[in-house]
Amino acid sequence: MNQFRMPAEWEPQKAIWLSWPHNVETWPANLQQAQTEFVSLAKAIGESQTTNVMTPKREIELAISQFGAADHVRVVEMETDDAWARDYAPTFVKELGSEELVAIDWYYNAWGGKYPPFDADQQVAKRVADLLKVRHIAGGLCFEGGAIEVNSEGVLLTTESCALDPNRNAGLSRDEVESILCQRLGCMRVVWLPGDVGEQKTLCGDDTDGHIDQLARFVDDKTIVHAWVEEDDVRYEALAANVDVLRQQLPNVRLVPLMLPQRFEFFGREIPASYCNFLITNESIFVPQFSVAEDLAAVKVMQSLAVGRCVVPLPSRNLAVGLGSFHCLSQQQPE
Repeated sequence: MNQFRMPAEWEPQKAIWLSWPHNVETWPANLQQAQTEFVSLAKAIGESQTTNVMTPKREIELAISQFGAADHVRVVEMETDDAWARDYAPTFVKELGSEELVAIDWYYNAWGGKYPPFDADQQVAKRVADLLKVRHIAGGLCFEGGAIEVNSEGVLLTTESCALDPNRNAGLSRDEVESILCQRLGCMRVVWLPGDVGEQKTLCGDDTDGHIDQLARFVDDKTIVHAWVEEDDVRYEALAANVDVLRQQLPNVRLVPLMLPQRFEFFGREIPASYCNFLITNESIFVPQFSVAEDLAAVKVMQSLAVGRCVVPLPSRNLAVGLGSFHCLSQQQPE
């Protein structure tokens, strides 16, 4: 019997947790520009709800100077290795019956050991739980928050290429991983997308092994937006394989394509830009903009789906040099 339930992102939130960008290896040529875009995001979220910015001690003064007296933005001292709070901050669930908040702490190894050191990031979930004085539970998997997508009806989306990666969960079968996910998150059903297909990545330049939050996202219980391209694009085959699974497994869910930008490089890196990396807050949906021709069309799609929320496009081209965007940078704390 499930003991917990992970609320959908559109359910009431108490706060958003972010991590201050400071890693010069992540942004070797444009850290200051990435910080400027980050500050715009944090301030925009903070206009309507509490926004906690986890910041290493050596960066505290800089972060405070950037936010000034911004409403609802709090700089919280926290040692981190990098800025991707979605993946190492706690995945919050509610205990059934009591509705008490519980922090699930996945074992984090920087996407299969790609970017050491990550020992400070490994400690964040427990430290946040301690700050909030909430129960802290080990996740039982090497996993990341960006690999999880849920609706409010107990359906969870994830990808085989990430969850079953031998550098994360070697020796665990799909059934074993699914059982742990259902126990920890209270999901009734797991829909397994392939994610990356063989050597073909769904997003060129991606380093997450196919995180779901770049590929397919619920916007309500019966609507999923998914990354998409034209048939002559090298990414088409892998993306189509993922969408085929969604069609087969969720025939009663509306699937809405969200076109990816044409492939581009910035500061010498191929950018895995996806508009699926939006963030839903209590009043808004923050949609990343990459200063490309496809930006406006993505905003229009999201505006057509954003019932009761304002769609807020914000620049993310510099942040995306770190190979992520708004959803990767954030973790929601349910009310």
